[in-house]
Amino acid sequence: MIYVLIEREIAEDLEATYEEAARQLLTNAYQTDGFVDGHTYTELDNPRRRFTLSQWKSVLHWQQWYNSEQRREQMSQLAPMLAHEERITILQRA
Repeated sequence: MIYVLIEREIAEDLEATYEEAARQLLTNAYQTDGFVDGHTYTELDNPRRRFTLSQWKSVLHWQQWYNSEQRREQMSQLAPMLAHEERITILQRA
């Protein structure tokens, strides 16, 4: 099992629009082979900063989702709402 941490900062005044697009992206990930679980968090001191922590059966499963046409299409809608490019960190238990 691996964990994927995605960090995003929403551009100013786009929080509501972002929420719907990000929710749809996570919903689609839930339906992907190898996806185990996922949760989204908001930074306490910066409500525009979001973290999604998802669990996958393997790096291969994550890579298949990351490189899928479905994710690319959804990210093309989500990316303009971000202040910066998303940052992705792949983690494993020590």
